[in-house]
Amino acid sequence: MAGQSLPTLERNLSNPQTEIEREIVTLGPWFHNLHLPGGLQTAPEHPLGDFPARKWQLMASHIPDDLSGRSALDIGCNAGFYSFELARRGAQVTAIDTGERYLRQAAWAADKLGLRSRIRFESISVYDLASLRQDFDLVLFLGVFYHLRHPLLGLDIVTSVTRTTLLFQTLTMPQQGQMKCPRNIALTEREQMLHPAWPKMAFVEESLEGDPTNWWVPNHAAVEAMLRSCGWQSIGYLGEEIYHCGNRSAVLPTEPRPRLPAGGQ
Repeated sequence: MAGQSLPTLERNLSNPQTEIEREIVTLGPWFHNLHLPGGLQTAPEHPLGDFPARKWQLMASHIPDDLSGRSALDIGCNAGFYSFELARRGAQVTAIDTGERYLRQAAWAADKLGLRSRIRFESISVYDLASLRQDFDLVLFLGVFYHLRHPLLGLDIVTSVTRTTLLFQTLTMPQQGQMKCPRNIALTEREQMLHPAWPKMAFVEESLEGDPTNWWVPNHAAVEAMLRSCGWQSIGYLGEEIYHCGNRSAVLPTEPRPRLPAGGQ
């Protein structure tokens, strides 16, 4: 079936003829469009196109081609697209998600792709990462942050298990202009926070795009500020809301900020 046109693939999945086609339909719906042996795809009609392959292209050149001997963590692995790409490069991957359907899809696809021995699947949340008792050379934290009730706590936890490199992606809101934020502002100077480029996050009380788990939408400045606050010293923007983070400080700034002596001196 290699090289079949998209309409043919669509007909096959709407009227599955083979065992693998029936399995794809039974395991669906799919959010990741996986390319399987034989030319089949799991979500050929994805509204975002060939997703997430398009986003992967923005990251691929920033990840070593040879990850042999390296450990990787894929947070919110969904159907496993990114885990498979890292495993193909030789990494030993831990893939986590709280969605049991996603984990079933990912485990099934890993078997079909011959990558099962390189990937460990775990049904845990970001907040439970310590239970893995492991640090990772490379961590992918993509499309999860804005679903967290406690986002900065989640980012702190993720940073604590990342040795070298973090690839971070989150939904963001439009931002106008840039500004250099002061190191401190007085209570009477809070109007500075109204500047369009001030680091901020919008809180979604009810729902965004029909999803009630979309809680937070930061702007670009807030994303970079939060990453710095977690200890990341090198932050590169790859486009499409993706950040490449490295050079992590040894100690996370989790302790309260020191108080100034009386008189502010």
